[in-house]
Amino acid sequence: MDIDLVMSYTGSVTAGGAPAVRELTGLTVTKVSVGPMDNNAYLLRCRATGEQVLIDAANEAPRLLELVGGTGLATVVTTHRHMDHWVALEEVVAKTGARALVHADDAEGLPINAETLVDGDPVRVGDQSLEVIHLKGHTPGSIALLYHDPAGTPHLFTGDSLFPGGVGNTDRDPARFAQLIDDVEHKLFDRLPDETWFYPGHGNDSTLGAERPSLPQWRARGW
Repeated sequence: MDIDLVMSYTGSVTAGGAPAVRELTGLTVTKVSVGPMDNNAYLLRCRATGEQVLIDAANEAPRLLELVGGTGLATVVTTHRHMDHWVALEEVVAKTGARALVHADDAEGLPINAETLVDGDPVRVGDQSLEVIHLKGHTPGSIALLYHDPAGTPHLFTGDSLFPGGVGNTDRDPARFAQLIDDVEHKLFDRLPDETWFYPGHGNDSTLGAERPSLPQWRARGW
């Protein structure tokens, strides 16, 4: 079972508001929303070593750097190449010396040279690890990051590929939508249990179990 303060963590944050903090077995997850597009950024801290990884340096670099604090930042992972998810990337990397990581298919869209990831790669957070899951469709190189809590439920950071209520925007392109809904269904829903908690690139969190009954509806509507 997680050492998760479920009653105090809701996953609801607002731009300019206080971060939400969640304690898992091996990681502390801090979620913050940054403006102007209410992007979520997630700071993961290894509870054993103190090493930190940031998922999406979306905007408001000074605020993200304040969140990181004086203990340093090892890595910034960008979930996909859309600009609203990397406005603060260059400044955060320059001021912390962190590694920048992105899927190989989205590397050209970033403002800095980043190390590239592929499906199945691990991303270390101290003595914990995240698994890269490639989800094509929102962009060619969109990824989710899966944390298998050693004493609890899986936790999944989905970028803009999965939200409460549907998959990410594919600009009404039938081929892109088919690719994304297939990847989300087969790589996430078919593989992971209902209690899997997911953290999207915008808005509130959800669980796969809460969204699973809607998969046929999502397919039928085509977005």
